[in-house]
Amino acid sequence: MMDSVKMSRFLSYVLRHHPDSIGLALDSNGWANVDELIRLANRHGTPLTHTLLEQLVAENDKQRFAFDEAGQRIRANQGHSVEIDLALTATEPPDLLFHGTAGRFVPSIRGTGLHSGNRHHVHLSLDRQTAEKVGQRHGKPVVLTIQAGAMHEAGHAFYLSANQVWLTELVPVQWIYFPND
Repeated sequence: MMDSVKMSRFLSYVLRHHPDSIGLALDSNGWANVDELIRLANRHGTPLTHTLLEQLVAENDKQRFAFDEAGQRIRANQGHSVEIDLALTATEPPDLLFHGTAGRFVPSIRGTGLHSGNRHHVHLSLDRQTAEKVGQRHGKPVVLTIQAGAMHEAGHAFYLSANQVWLTELVPVQWIYFPND
């Protein structure tokens, strides 16, 4: 059996980026039928069961995945590169949010701000510690402070995902405090 980290990566890959890699279809809001996911994952050599899927959803520290109310469909909470509509409602953010990145990306961010890249949104954290953990995944972490309240007042939309990650389409450089500025 796969360990939970490998299985979480598999689910992220399939539910966020490449459902077609196993022949899975997502609906327009990113939901996949649980039974179909399990059947297709097993057919493609990934041993997945209902019990394991329930465990992964419940125990994932970042709450990356969610079941619908009936428990018959599953989706990733954010981070998609495939075209879907998470049906999020614009929400007023706190005054400050944080973005974790690697130091090697800071010069580019200073020049053009934060962009979603191949995803639908820029991901922001409510606290500095979470942003630092995110930044560590990519190298030596740097935490940027985002003036989210001022951005919102200037007309930028913010969304809060089901797992408490703040999302916005882009963060222009004028709304970013860089360390040592």
